[in-house]
Amino acid sequence: MKKLFWLSAAALIAVGSASAEMITWTTSLSGPAEAPPNNSPGTGLAQVDIDTVANTMRVQASFSGLIGNTTIAHIHGPTAVPGVGTAGVATQLPSFTGWPAGVTAGVYDNTFDLTLTTTYAAGFISANGGTPLGARDALIAAMDAGRAYFNVHTSSFTGGEIRGFMTRIPEPTSLSLLALAGLSLIRRR
Repeated sequence: MKKLFWLSAAALIAVGSASAEMITWTTSLSGPAEAPPNNSPGTGLAQVDIDTVANTMRVQASFSGLIGNTTIAHIHGPTAVPGVGTAGVATQLPSFTGWPAGVTAGVYDNTFDLTLTTTYAAGFISANGGTPLGARDALIAAMDAGRAYFNVHTSSFTGGEIRGFMTRIPEPTSLSLLALAGLSLIRRR
């Protein structure tokens, strides 16, 4: 005898929400994307992953071809208009902990605790409810809205040699595929 078991939409949602929500943003970095634009041949890539359950932010970046030696790097936001303009620093000042300084090419990978005040610029915390979690939510909102940018400053371009606005990467389709599979799931006994 065959028995049909349907996995309800609520059960699928429960399965998906039982794990951490990982949100990913990426950007490519260039001199023409700076404000004001510059002719730096430097390029780079940056990725930010936020785990909203563990309250962590992993920042990864690679860059090369810079004219000046790196001094600092951080995320700015929010700008008044998505994809353009400038804004104050949202993350650590003066720079991300462990950022490779004094080089024209390099890689970076560090994970930050989003519940700590040291992860953000003090002014960003003050402007967003006065708490690290308020700052976390504001940073996520700015990146989601295309109003936050990753900026690499150098000795030749003290205001920033390369930058790029963060773009959210859609969640992998695994949950969508699971939902489709759940709609037609047949279990035999």
